[in-house]
Amino acid sequence: MDAGTRPKGRRWAPAVLCVLLAGLVAEVAATVAIGGGYGDPDRLPYWYGAGWLLFAAAVAVVRKVPRKAAVWCVMAGSAALALAALAGPPRNSDDMYRYAWDGTVQAAGTSPYAYPPDAAELARLRDPWLFPPRTAGPDPCPGWDLRPASGGVCTRINRPSVHTIYPPVAEGWFLAVHALSPSGARHKPMQVGGAVLVVAVTGALLRSLRRRGADPRGAALWAWCPLVPLAAVNDAHVDTLGVLLTVLALGAVAEPVRRGGLLGAAIAVKLLPVLAAPGALARRTPREWLRIVPAALAVIALAYLPYVLLSGTGVIGYLPGYLHEEGYEPGAVRRFALLRLVLPDAAAGPAAVAAVVATALYVVLRGDPRRPWSGALLVTGVTLLLTSPSYYWYGLLVVALAALDGRWEWLGVPLAGLALYTGNEMGTRGDTLQTAAYATAAGAVVAGVAWRRWHRNRRQARGAAAPSPVKSRGSTVDTRVGP
Repeated sequence: MDAGTRPKGRRWAPAVLCVLLAGLVAEVAATVAIGGGYGDPDRLPYWYGAGWLLFAAAVAVVRKVPRKAAVWCVMAGSAALALAALAGPPRNSDDMYRYAWDGTVQAAGTSPYAYPPDAAELARLRDPWLFPPRTAGPDPCPGWDLRPASGGVCTRINRPSVHTIYPPVAEGWFLAVHALSPSGARHKPMQVGGAVLVVAVTGALLRSLRRRGADPRGAALWAWCPLVPLAAVNDAHVDTLGVLLTVLALGAVAEPVRRGGLLGAAIAVKLLPVLAAPGALARRTPREWLRIVPAALAVIALAYLPYVLLSGTGVIGYLPGYLHEEGYEPGAVRRFALLRLVLPDAAAGPAAVAAVVATALYVVLRGDPRRPWSGALLVTGVTLLLTSPSYYWYGLLVVALAALDGRWEWLGVPLAGLALYTGNEMGTRGDTLQTAAYATAAGAVVAGVAWRRWHRNRRQARGAAAPSPVKSRGSTVDTRVGP
């Protein structure tokens, strides 16, 4: 939105916005405290739906608030929502328990890639919080986040018999949080770390938007999105660290080596930020490529080096098994929902790869080098639409890139993942929900693109129809009529 079309603040808007944000904070706190979870999911859709409605209303109203006041509201709302998500233990994911375990293992001087949590070699490190004793009842490990482990105990760590899957910068984060955690703090330090990262991303978005003269109110798409406090704080997914590094790489720095280094660090948190690389390389000169790509690879290599020296090829961890388990192989029917509408199951996977590669090439060859986040959003969003994952926290990167680019229509992608994940929790199986959710998200993206193009063409037509100013006796008279 340019300076000439900035909406003026309205007196009622700040008060209404405060009410909406207070309601959203209360809703997130209630969702965490009483709104259901992985073990009791029946109430979740109602709480999630209420949160997204409040979010949409707040984003609409903030456009009527003066910019300076809106920036404070964006930051305050982000911090308040992050605090609200600390109201209870993780509700929908047990990934953070693996994070805590990996931090404990590293603090003891052992590579997290050396042994699975179930290994006898690590039995001395078992904390009763992560490895509680079995009960005498019919279910020896009651609760959605407990499963049997060796040695006659239970564990909160998922897949305890396999090696960790997380790249080295993520492992460094786990170790740092462990080192700063007081004894007996259990899950809370990981959640607090997630809250810090969420607010840091909000600050980075505001800085990036203001740095290029864009409307800083766009950062509300991240700051107030109800998916963010739930996925990044309550469930403490480490993806948020990768999001922060990606936002800094694309929006806060322009120097190629620094951009490449930050992007490499993001990839070494979670592999998903590699999808932002085409945006960073869009229509760059060979000299810029030779600064961005080597810098990214150098950071990744340096991050892996100490772990490779300790564990060798074990640093690959459970990644191959994870890809097989999640259905990213030809012939799998649990992914590629949209492509399977028109292609045989065996062809869906290769077609998805081809489509993602084609999108990446398009961005590299035709993308806007002044807006690297735009190409990154396109590649990341298309990849998630085609692979149709059920893990909604994968959409955190899309939310941040949509805030950078001002493309709210892409928020349908993480929302589709949330709907699918919730449906899976409630026992809704099969392809119908997956296809409907991602088809709706794809339709929202197409509609958003069409609306923007129509709006742009309409403005251009109005500009072309307006008569040129007429000069008379040394003065300029604007003969345009209408608003």
